[in-house]
Amino acid sequence: MSAEATNPATAGPAVPPVPQALTASAAPAATRRKARPRLDLRRLGRAALLGSATRDKLPDAIGHVVEAHRAHHPDADIEPLRRAYVLAESSHRGQTRKSGEPYITHPLAVTLILAELGAETTTLTASLLHDTVEDTEVTLEQVREQFGEEVRYLVDGVTKLEKVDYGAAAEPETFRKMLVATGNDVRVMSIKLADRLHNMRTLGVMRPEKQARIAKVTRDVLIPLAERLGVQALKTELEDLVFAVLHPEEYARTRELIAENAARTGDPLAEVAEVVRGVLREADIPAEVLIRPRHFVSVHRVARKRGRLRGTDFGRLLVLVNEDADCYAVLGELHTCMTPVVSEFKDFIAVPKFNLYQSLHTAVALPQGRTDSPGGTPATARVVEVLIRTHQMHKVAEAGVVALGNPYAPAPDAPAHDASSAEGERVDPTRPGWLSRLLDWQRAAPDPDTFWSTLREDLAQDREITVFRPDGGTLGLPEGATCVDAAYAQYGEDAHACIGARVNGRLATLSTVLRDGDTVQLLMGQDPASEPSREWLDHAHTPAARIAIQRWLATHPGGGTHTDDGAAEPEAHGTAPAFRDGDSASPGAAGARPGAVPARPADAGGPRSRRADVLADRAGAAVRLAGCCTPVPPDEITGFAVRGGVVTVHRAGCAAVAHMKSLGRAEVGVRWGETAECRVTLVAESFGRPHLLADLTEAIALEGAEIVSATVEPPSQQRVRHTYTLELPDASRLPSLMRAMRDVPGVYDVSRAQHQTPAS
Repeated sequence: MSAEATNPATAGPAVPPVPQALTASAAPAATRRKARPRLDLRRLGRAALLGSATRDKLPDAIGHVVEAHRAHHPDADIEPLRRAYVLAESSHRGQTRKSGEPYITHPLAVTLILAELGAETTTLTASLLHDTVEDTEVTLEQVREQFGEEVRYLVDGVTKLEKVDYGAAAEPETFRKMLVATGNDVRVMSIKLADRLHNMRTLGVMRPEKQARIAKVTRDVLIPLAERLGVQALKTELEDLVFAVLHPEEYARTRELIAENAARTGDPLAEVAEVVRGVLREADIPAEVLIRPRHFVSVHRVARKRGRLRGTDFGRLLVLVNEDADCYAVLGELHTCMTPVVSEFKDFIAVPKFNLYQSLHTAVALPQGRTDSPGGTPATARVVEVLIRTHQMHKVAEAGVVALGNPYAPAPDAPAHDASSAEGERVDPTRPGWLSRLLDWQRAAPDPDTFWSTLREDLAQDREITVFRPDGGTLGLPEGATCVDAAYAQYGEDAHACIGARVNGRLATLSTVLRDGDTVQLLMGQDPASEPSREWLDHAHTPAARIAIQRWLATHPGGGTHTDDGAAEPEAHGTAPAFRDGDSASPGAAGARPGAVPARPADAGGPRSRRADVLADRAGAAVRLAGCCTPVPPDEITGFAVRGGVVTVHRAGCAAVAHMKSLGRAEVGVRWGETAECRVTLVAESFGRPHLLADLTEAIALEGAEIVSATVEPPSQQRVRHTYTLELPDASRLPSLMRAMRDVPGVYDVSRAQHQTPAS
């Protein structure tokens, strides 16, 4: 997996060092936490020398790993680690990295990274062995025999596919395999992230073009995965390493800024930290106040946002407490004794992030005090960002899923069968919604290139929102998702029948972008032959929606914009015209979002909508009414056979009839049955005015008609064109309905829809 990794001693970008003066200010000596000295993991590749490894003695080389492991798990059984090291060292013996170091230093370094984060023994065992199956003669069956099925699964999950077998598709297919394995055990991705971190730390002797390629994949795929799994400790360092490779000039400038700030006399963050400690002591709230320096990429972002940096911009205060309630007590004291910056407050404890992260975020401004800039200009106020969380929240914020230990170990009092589902899949309490969605759409990705490009696009959406359904359920969607995405997230491919939505009780187009906390009611058509619009691809933000729409369009050539007749007409019988991105109501139309009129929700209950009966002179043929002219009794009608044996029924005067006759289509005899219920499409033309849409829909409702769908075109010279597809209980009521619509102030014409046939 990592045979290409090399040592930075000879060439390449330096690992971003944090200036000593900055890190030293993290906490005053009197309040600094007493802890085991943290090892410099970046030097482990050179420092880890192989020691003796007798059968009953712990090898010297993994002493650091065991020390770090027992700091988190004092009672851990280290025998599996000893045996795993012995197997890994003997298997890799004779192999070297490009730097000339023994290859075993790489799995040792990866394992130490995970041990420092608090990974449990099984993960560390698999980490020591993670390259043995790929790079040595060891087999997965041997791993299973010596270490058990869990370790075998983890090792298999991070083992690359061979380029000999997969060619150019090896890298994307390896990631697909790894993600599928992660869906069943999140520890697979933990090992992969630590593996990539050590490879990025030791990237120096690679050719520049290869460094850039590895850094780009890290940026596009692995950093977003680290963020989504909540492993901030790995994510931030990976960001800095990628920054150094891909943007060396900006990296150098940022490094200079940090060094200049570290060289100043006095630290404004330290002064504010003392003030905060005093406030909390007076309030008798036990808390630990630390300074958390920003990493390189964070400083770079702040510099681009604010221009000139203040001393307090180089870090944030971190307040650690014991209980959740103490977090809010600290917040109250800070907001009482200092001036809060209201716009900066975020509560991720009550509403955790999708990656398990919990914390209170706030910012407070202190009055003018000492000089806060190297040039000596007095600062009018010192604004300091503050993070407030419990010690456990902090552990999870740093290590994410790694901090959860073995999520598959049953509780001591749980029945043994609870560890697995009925289908044999492990119950994974940590599998987040984004991972489940990713696993769903990747199955439908037809080829490696589509999967690879879609994966990068999906992971670029690094913030998740939660929207609520009317039944109380929730949908997790990426930021920027639309009603189209919500439809496919809730209904899968049944969302092809979606005709509109209500957002927070108000009508909305399917292109409406959803916000965190919105309530979404999706309006579904009743016709099982409904089809998606090609335009939905412009509104689909999630891979699941895009792939489902593209797959339907690929299997229905000409679908989405044309009926099976070949005439460019709205969707036929029962398939309501979709709400388009350009649709909008008249200016000032109160009470509705642009372009949307409701259909009956799919969950509204009641009998299914009926259509006027049409009998065809072709035994067993399915019949549907054309959407271009929506005939109703007693219109004179004719029919044409289309693909699938369906007979499409048109009004005799419809322009599509002449067009299809010119194409040589044979007519099929059709006649009205006894049922008087019908569906009709009406076009209302009006002058724009406030409340017009509300008045029109009220007039329609008073006539007993049910709105199936509607589109409202953008106003042109203060004129607005509305198209409504309606269900009528009796076709004889159509004339009175049209009169009622004409009587609405501002409406100057109402007519039956008549689609124009394209020129031959």
